[in-house]
Amino acid sequence: MAEGHSMTVADVVADVLAGEAGDFLREAVELVARELMEAEISAEIGAARGEVSPDRRTHRNGYRPRGWETRVGEVELAIPRARSGPAYFPSFLEPRRRSEQAIVAVVLEAYVNGVSTRKVDRLVEQLGLQGMTKDRVSALCRLLDEQVSAFRERPLEGAYPYLWLDAKQLKVRDQAHVRSKALVVAYAVHETGRREVIGIDLGEVESEAFWLEFLRSLRQRGLDGVRLAVSDDHQGLKAAIARVLACPWQRCTVHFVRSMHQHCRPAQRSLVSAALREVFNSDSREQARERVSELVERLGAIVPKVCALLEQGEDDLLAFYCFPAAHWSKLRSTNPLERVNREIGRRSDVVGIFPNDAAAIRLAGALLIEQNDEWLVSRRYLSSESIALALALDIEDESDRQREEVIELTAA
Repeated sequence: MAEGHSMTVADVVADVLAGEAGDFLREAVELVARELMEAEISAEIGAARGEVSPDRRTHRNGYRPRGWETRVGEVELAIPRARSGPAYFPSFLEPRRRSEQAIVAVVLEAYVNGVSTRKVDRLVEQLGLQGMTKDRVSALCRLLDEQVSAFRERPLEGAYPYLWLDAKQLKVRDQAHVRSKALVVAYAVHETGRREVIGIDLGEVESEAFWLEFLRSLRQRGLDGVRLAVSDDHQGLKAAIARVLACPWQRCTVHFVRSMHQHCRPAQRSLVSAALREVFNSDSREQARERVSELVERLGAIVPKVCALLEQGEDDLLAFYCFPAAHWSKLRSTNPLERVNREIGRRSDVVGIFPNDAAAIRLAGALLIEQNDEWLVSRRYLSSESIALALALDIEDESDRQREEVIELTAA
């Protein structure tokens, strides 16, 4: 929309009366948007076009084009620019965050490739995105893929004493089939005390071989100084941690409690939960071990399976007690990541079935980049002084024990 060819209200009305209006609604929206932008830029500059005013702060500097997807189709906007000061952005446009661009890209990619459902059709209509071509969708996807790829491949510098690993199942279209695949994410606390998302990948299955490859890729990028890895119970992941990272493993206590509920009657669950909370909220490792013994003695006849599993996994469940007490509440479970996991789940639920692997990584990656940016500018998750204490701890005995367990598991 060139500056000298902008239509006025009279022009639009004349075209309608003459029966020459190509698309009355689109032209009307374009006209209103242009007038609103001109009013806003005049207010920011301090003077209207051509006006001499003592309140003028700068001058106009042409226009920049931008497409605007609306319910009436795409409108070509000419956004005014000023010579100095912050760049003007129209109030009626909401600059999409990276994750929002990603979800739009996923929806459109499914839509233009003919794998959309009624749900996706509705989303396309609500977003005002009809008429998108494969070329435009590819361009949007390519931009996001470059950002996500750079984030996933960036070098890791310094030490990361604490590492959390998590996996989430997503539905992905693979040729003519819809398969459930594992989206795995690695979060860590840096030696500065700040949290980071350090890795993301998508695997066919959550197997030991896949975890080995994933952890080795983190090592190649510079992951170092890991003193404790926290995750849910997965023997393949546990073996991969021992082989690649050679550090102690902390089993998520929250997931353990939920798992124990499956080994007792509903009426017994509150009793089991309370007893296990006492163990995991002890004042020391020694007190926790004493409470485990008391729990087994007291409840052994009532919930024998729970007591047997607790004794069997005691070392892995109490590994966090070897670290500074200020860190215990954050190390004994993967709960600090629940908000991020819920957000990934919320966005993936909107999509339902991803059209391909790249779309799943693109959406999750874009969301995690935003989360990582928030963590880097927010207050430290742990103090650098307490992190230094964790890095100075001697954990060789614990890691040797877990390596021996891995050898036994492999031999079996």
